[in-house]
Amino acid sequence: MSSRGVRPPDVSVLICTYNRAARLGETLEVLGRTRSRLRWEAIVVDNASTDCTRDVVLELTPSFPAPLRYLFEPRQGKSYALNTGIQASAARVIAFTDDDVRIPPGWLDAATTPLLPDDGPDYTGGPVAPIWETPPPRWLDPAGNLGGTIAVKDHGPVAFVFEDRAKTPLGVNMAVRRSLIDRIGGFRTELGRRGNSLMGQEQAEFFCRSRAAGARGLYVPEMALGHHVPASRLTRSYYRRWWYWKGVSHARLHDIQPVTELGVDLRGVPRLLGLPRFMYGVALRDAVGLLRSVLRRDPVASTEHVMMLAYFVGYFRQVRSHVAPSHGASGATALSA
Repeated sequence: MSSRGVRPPDVSVLICTYNRAARLGETLEVLGRTRSRLRWEAIVVDNASTDCTRDVVLELTPSFPAPLRYLFEPRQGKSYALNTGIQASAARVIAFTDDDVRIPPGWLDAATTPLLPDDGPDYTGGPVAPIWETPPPRWLDPAGNLGGTIAVKDHGPVAFVFEDRAKTPLGVNMAVRRSLIDRIGGFRTELGRRGNSLMGQEQAEFFCRSRAAGARGLYVPEMALGHHVPASRLTRSYYRRWWYWKGVSHARLHDIQPVTELGVDLRGVPRLLGLPRFMYGVALRDAVGLLRSVLRRDPVASTEHVMMLAYFVGYFRQVRSHVAPSHGASGATALSA
């Protein structure tokens, strides 16, 4: 019970948004069809939008089937918005999703129920299927290495424990115990989207700390949802930009958490011009692979090699321009309800 005797919700659904009022309205309307025996609420954090986001939320609030709360976060950056939403919640579980999704009626229970027992996991994640605005181009294999660019992922129909560093929930579809966040802190504000930039890796860093704290995660196939993929994100120019920013983001992430998703401790590897020396060999192989894939007219392979080279450029530029912070989690935001 809260200090006022009001029982807090079991779960808060947290949606951060920036200048996507129309899509947000559609998402909230679908979320409102949720079927659940749990006490739940929805929290929308407006990250300094300049459109009619506030009006959209307030218009839906009176008829929404659960408490719908609107918060304004003036500091630009998704991690600021996430932390603001977390701090406003008193729920045992926080379910994270985006402003451009299609949520099935049973999603909330599927995401949350495994986390409620005391001996349950600390977080859950599920599949994310694309909802195409236009058919994907022939150079894109959504199930391949580039699927993460559009936040699409499916690990199959069987539940499993997240143990592989390379497998973590997508931020668009995950739920986390509040007790874990209280223990390890919130999201680092130097990572994550900021306005129109494509900085990321705030979730990856969060799950690095989760693993270090001994947290357990569960992949739940039943908590599947759909994620809108606009035509503007199905261009090679967008992909190059995204992968460039992934390189920038990974360089920042590796300053904080130096063990890569493949388990390589970067503190112990030789460096050249600030970069791990092995990265130059990887870039050279991608350059050669690009030439070969162009010659054999393989659009999927050639696109993947181009993106890996864009990643290298972003990583290189970030390392050469950035003074690294000390390793560890000291920069994580401490939160309290």
